[in-house]
Amino acid sequence: MTSSGVTGTGVPGSGVTGTEFAWAALGGAPHLVSRVSAVARDGALDSRLPVRELARACVGACALAGAELAARRSGRRAGREVPRVRVDDGAVATAFVSERHLLVDGRAPVTFAPLSRFWRTADGWVRTHANYPHHRARLLRALGLPADGSAEASVDAVGAALVERSAVDVESAVGAAGGLAVALRTPEEWAAHEQGAAVARRGLLERGWLDSSAVRVLAPLAGDPLLPAAGLRVLDLTRVIAGPVATRTLALLGADVLRVDPPGLPELADQHADTGFGKRSATLDLTTDRRAFEELLASADVVVTGYRPGALDPFGLTAQALAERRPGIVVAQLSAWGAYGPWGGRRGFDSLVQVATGIAAFEGSEERPGALPAQALDHGTGYLLAAAVLRAVTEQLDEGGTRFARLALAQTAAWLVNGVGGGERRPPGASQADSYDGPEPWLTEAGSGLGRLRYALPPVSFAGGPADWSRPPGPWGEDAARWS
Repeated sequence: MTSSGVTGTGVPGSGVTGTEFAWAALGGAPHLVSRVSAVARDGALDSRLPVRELARACVGACALAGAELAARRSGRRAGREVPRVRVDDGAVATAFVSERHLLVDGRAPVTFAPLSRFWRTADGWVRTHANYPHHRARLLRALGLPADGSAEASVDAVGAALVERSAVDVESAVGAAGGLAVALRTPEEWAAHEQGAAVARRGLLERGWLDSSAVRVLAPLAGDPLLPAAGLRVLDLTRVIAGPVATRTLALLGADVLRVDPPGLPELADQHADTGFGKRSATLDLTTDRRAFEELLASADVVVTGYRPGALDPFGLTAQALAERRPGIVVAQLSAWGAYGPWGGRRGFDSLVQVATGIAAFEGSEERPGALPAQALDHGTGYLLAAAVLRAVTEQLDEGGTRFARLALAQTAAWLVNGVGGGERRPPGASQADSYDGPEPWLTEAGSGLGRLRYALPPVSFAGGPADWSRPPGPWGEDAARWS
């Protein structure tokens, strides 16, 4: 395996903006960053850590990757001809909490379940994640509690059980049972942890090539708007937020995105609606429907995976196996902790990565841990993942090769803790607009098979590009497992 990925600590150099750093990590030509402009808005994603800068950089790099591919497919190669990118803090801040803004027939979304929260332990704090029924059952089983009690009784029982145990003991016991619980750590404690040290040795992302297969050929773009991913078939094997945000963005830019889930593991309804724009949703059991899956794979251009590292390996879905079966494909892989180190095979979510990496301690107080104003690790990594796919396709048009990209929420967290772009609230050349007074300018409504939806508009924007998705989400698993 050959890699051209950016390596090192992931710490921005002096005077480097977040967008410049992200674009360099994606392998983009430095001069193209001049095509990006920003509209800064005070009050957007306010926090102690530079969340606004991270969000702006991830969206800006993604939009630039789309604009670059659009220019390449339109026969324009010079940097001055790449469409201009405009990143508005208001649009970005609204999109980074899109799951909170979604309304289905006027109903507010269900977000975190009662057992997904911070808990006091005998020596500190632990955070659990139990939004899915199977994760809730594993948490309760690990603590020796019945899984059939009421939500209120379960909260009381879990609280009583955890206050008697150490945070690290809970983390270990629940993790061993396949559940999700992470002890609160400071940034210094995470740096001293073996997994934290392994993450620190990596860059923001890893990318490269697996073989020297033929140059990709795509039809020239025509029509309005410019859809740089038109003609690409994206097999979406992701769940929750980061991966679906990436594939939702590729769908915005014209890709035919088919999300495939196991039939016995339904997605949370509101979560699926929020991240399902532009996509179709099908179910397949990879243990019994292998022929149907192989037919999908045989004509896929991109495979995006977001399951725990190793979980899909038995189905021949490692990057190397995919390269052998489908030369010229782009393989984009996402994980919580990275596919390396002692936590390489561990489950994880944004909220838990915030707790482990010191973010929750930094954002909290002496009395209680805190949290970022958005699930910014999920959303930010999602836009970076989409950007990595777009850049890989652009490179294939000139150089060919089966390409891969690997990202991890923990690596994005390291970038945030290390300052992104020096913590600049207003990047050079940004125009200063009014403060961020609410999401209304960046919300819209549409009918769907799920009901009337209010939702956040996409923040990825470049001159001539799309302003909204071509189709609303439908019910989970309702589509046939075949390409359009």
